[in-house]
Amino acid sequence: MYINRALEKRISDASNQFRALIVTGPRQVGKTTLLNHIAGEGREYVTLDDPIEREMAVSEPALFMERHKAPVIIDEIQYAPNLLPYIKMHVDTQQNKGDFWLTGSQKFHMMKNVSESLAGRIAVIEMYGLSQSEIGGYESGAFTCDHVVMSERYSAREPLSLEQIYERIFKGSMPEAYTGDFNREEFYSGYVNTYLERDIRSLTQVADELDFLRFMTACAARTSEMVNYADLAKDVGISAPTAKQWLSILVSSGIVTLIQPYFNNMLKRAIKSPNMYFMDTGLAVYLTRWDSSKTLEVSAMSGKIFETYVVSEILKSYHNAGIRPPIYYYRDMDGKEIDLILEYNDTVYPIEIKKTGNPGKDTIKNFAVLQNSGKQVGEGAVVCLYNKVIPIDKNNWIIPVWLV
Repeated sequence: MYINRALEKRISDASNQFRALIVTGPRQVGKTTLLNHIAGEGREYVTLDDPIEREMAVSEPALFMERHKAPVIIDEIQYAPNLLPYIKMHVDTQQNKGDFWLTGSQKFHMMKNVSESLAGRIAVIEMYGLSQSEIGGYESGAFTCDHVVMSERYSAREPLSLEQIYERIFKGSMPEAYTGDFNREEFYSGYVNTYLERDIRSLTQVADELDFLRFMTACAARTSEMVNYADLAKDVGISAPTAKQWLSILVSSGIVTLIQPYFNNMLKRAIKSPNMYFMDTGLAVYLTRWDSSKTLEVSAMSGKIFETYVVSEILKSYHNAGIRPPIYYYRDMDGKEIDLILEYNDTVYPIEIKKTGNPGKDTIKNFAVLQNSGKQVGEGAVVCLYNKVIPIDKNNWIIPVWLV
């Protein structure tokens, strides 16, 4: 079963505008399925996961290009970056729109080669797992704190219960979880092994894959927390510089995202370390060894994984809309914290994320910090488990989590 993806129109538009496009993102998020679904007749497909095709692409790139003529989909282009100059020569001479559709599961290494070889000729589109909107079959749009927009969305969607939310968090956002029989343990075991064996072993300088797996697990246990390289290094028995390098690998792989702190000259006490979130809650839950959504929901990790879920959904909503996420967080030396801040049009919009069905006004007390930011403060939101869009005061609204 194919689930319609929010990126379909963006990819079609990019193919009509650019000579090549590349869809990047973690493994198993549906990049290949999406491109094959919208490709239509006459576009060949070739994957460099095939060792024979990969060997030809690496050792005989000219022959590979002769055998696989445009228009073509080339899957996992990171395995043969030496194809990129040949693609450049083709698009410069032929100048046809959309001749090459590429996918890649790694951005480090690959994107440097893409930007050097195909600058101005290629559209770069990031893809992640399924969003709530895609799973539910709803129209997608970038998240906003605007209560009018959220009220319109409320009237068009079916509510989700606490149990349904945590079941979705537990399953994760990979398409395979929603398109047929899904053995979660087998899927994520295979996912991690493939990531370690193909991407980490072949594309990075990681000496010990088991140490890297322990590092991934340590990061999963600290999702929705401020990054502390010394603590991560101590958990695994590696150096802090190695922890920093390995976290950059997880970020480049699309597995982890870092939310940068919001600060300016007006907010002098702001802390400047980023917050870390897994983009797929299912992977984070698998790595930290929870065996059911019910035990997860009552666990000490429950609030952190709820926040991770909301942040990843908000980020996906911006990526799917083709907008660079204008997202930050705030924490200062006095312990005041705002989970997320959207900034656009010289205005900041504070967001608090709480696993509660009854948020009080104390939930938004730290929003007042932004009055000293030198920016206009727009409507704020408390994303929580309450099932209605209602005001918490005249400037801030409660937003049900299933509307994100």
